[in-house]
Amino acid sequence: MDFKGLDLNLLAAFDALMLERNVTRAAARVGVSQPAMSAALGRLRTLFADPLFLRSADGLLPTARAREMAEPVASALHTIETALLTRPNFDPAQATTTFNLGMTDYPAYVLLPHLVQALGTLASGITLNVHGFNGRDSAVELLDAGTIDMAIGILPSQTESRILSSPLLRDEFVTLLRHDHPSAGQEMDLERFLGLSHVLVSPEGDRYGVVDQVLAQAGRQRRIALTLAHMFAAPTLVAHSDHVATLMKRVVLKSAERPLLKLFAPPLVLPAIEFHLLWHRRNAGHHVQQWLRERVMEVAQSVK
Repeated sequence: MDFKGLDLNLLAAFDALMLERNVTRAAARVGVSQPAMSAALGRLRTLFADPLFLRSADGLLPTARAREMAEPVASALHTIETALLTRPNFDPAQATTTFNLGMTDYPAYVLLPHLVQALGTLASGITLNVHGFNGRDSAVELLDAGTIDMAIGILPSQTESRILSSPLLRDEFVTLLRHDHPSAGQEMDLERFLGLSHVLVSPEGDRYGVVDQVLAQAGRQRRIALTLAHMFAAPTLVAHSDHVATLMKRVVLKSAERPLLKLFAPPLVLPAIEFHLLWHRRNAGHHVQQWLRERVMEVAQSVK
């Protein structure tokens, strides 16, 4: 394919279509009319001999060829922009920018209040739009689509070179019972642990968690009485039932029900849980997003 004389506006149109998955919104994103964007899509299809985007009830769906092109095109456009444009000075105190953050429940509860406080001091004009997600791979989809600028959650199940990350927070597990449970005054050994009815916190609705993985390796199994999607509801539930739960420590320590709970070290070796800051490679050099990523990391270091 001969790219001499290629109109770079076509690549900008392609990038906008990948981000918006809608011709009208893509046109608005690059500042052209809807007919002009439709015409650009037609030229792109001819140029690459591929439909690139197929219409569906959920908007434009990129073909395999379009997905292959997405990252290289976005990276090339960013390189050109960096080379040609003078970077404006970023003054946080005067900024009125909006950031879109993806967060699972844990960082939204543990980290977000501290981040909001820090931004209120440093950059009160900044607006945060927080998007929730549950599946650990959902962050990749949101970053790919441009719905969010960065995400905080568990690392995706597969390594993706276009998704960059930095560790933010670690937490360990604790086992909890209500303070007046018949087993609360006794040693929490494995046999007593397995004899209790368990609450499993699973945002994705699975009935198999970290505890179950470790038990399975030892040829053991616990009885799960309840599966719960919301981890921060679990301490209240345990405080008013005969169930036991094994949760991340900060979830329990920050609960209003903490005085009603007895905490134990789990009677099995469980790995610590790590939460990471995730962002798309195409945004890696964006100086304003760099500033926010640095603030998120600073705030995470201060969280106890």
